[in-house]
Amino acid sequence: MVSNTIQRIALACLTGLLLSCATPQSPALKAIDPAALQTSVDATAKELQVPGAVVILSTRQGEFTVTYGTTTLGAKIPPRADTHFRIASNSKTMTAAVVVQLAEEGRLDLEDPVSKYVSGVPDGDQITIVELLNMRSGLYNYTDAPEISASLDRDPTKVWTPEEVLAIAFRHPPNLPPGTAYQYCNTNYVLLGLIAENRDHGKPLARILQDRLFGPLGMKDTALPARTSNTLPEPYSHGYLYGSSSFALVDQPYPPDIQSAARAGTLEPSDDTGQNPSYASAAGGVISTANDLVTWIQALVGGRLFNADYQRRWLDSLRPEDPSKPHGQQYGYGIAQARFGPNALYFHGGELPGYNSFMGYDPVNRVTLVVWTNLTVSPDGKPTANSLMLKVLDQVYVERS
Repeated sequence: MVSNTIQRIALACLTGLLLSCATPQSPALKAIDPAALQTSVDATAKELQVPGAVVILSTRQGEFTVTYGTTTLGAKIPPRADTHFRIASNSKTMTAAVVVQLAEEGRLDLEDPVSKYVSGVPDGDQITIVELLNMRSGLYNYTDAPEISASLDRDPTKVWTPEEVLAIAFRHPPNLPPGTAYQYCNTNYVLLGLIAENRDHGKPLARILQDRLFGPLGMKDTALPARTSNTLPEPYSHGYLYGSSSFALVDQPYPPDIQSAARAGTLEPSDDTGQNPSYASAAGGVISTANDLVTWIQALVGGRLFNADYQRRWLDSLRPEDPSKPHGQQYGYGIAQARFGPNALYFHGGELPGYNSFMGYDPVNRVTLVVWTNLTVSPDGKPTANSLMLKVLDQVYVERS
């Protein structure tokens, strides 16, 4: 998952970077210097105190894979492009895709009210599937509830059901009336997962994702694990975070004592690898690899999942998060977009306790970027994969003269 502020910061930084790189026409790309790319990743990861990271960058020049550090503190196990990690909110792109496919097949209408498929949702008669997809339901975000992070800290292997996390969300009144404004909300995507199961012959979401997405695209290292599973397939990276799970789930900065101790090296991060991700489910539970995410983001944006009509609807779903900034960051059916000139980078990010990641694809310039790290947030409060992403893209796009 991605907390509201971190998502907003990442989108704002990315939009600002790309706008600064824009020319009046299609932006040209820099020639990639592999040694400089490695040096930049190494320096940034070291500054962020990241144990390990993987970057895959693909341009017209070719594909470049850069790795850093280790998958396991205390050991020298370099991460690889086929190392498994928890992709967190990048899972939302997948949940959204199967819902759009079900609409294409006539099994649901995107303007249907949520109450048609899931009962007990506050304002469920007024909230549409579209409003869930584009984060405009107004519902309370269940990962903001302190009992979620407290439970994860106390009992990290607890098995959660969608109904349990929704009950937590629904104990809180909606933040806004449906359709009022954009608010990043994991509750929306848990509901979308239940709707997908309802409309696809009652199959579990894990099977739906495998049958509709991962299998057809050859993503052999990607899966939504069983609810009872808190393990990852080999090879995998451990995942780390300083302090409580709340620092990954909620917009809460590290206190000064944690910041100073982490920088000084007197505080080791917690190992959250064995945390059961069932609380994330359709909103952020998928496990994958950097290689598979390259395949996924290219297929999603490149039109391999929907027919021409629904691909256009998917592309046209993007709306400004802030209506006063029509050319600013946008969010649509499980995808974000940063525009630069006539071109755009379609992307998403993800974070859970232990992991931070980013994937993006610019179809005009054929630029693909996937980044993951095994430290969620740096001691100075930066989302680590997004910080690396900005450094990498600075080596891709030609700056404005």
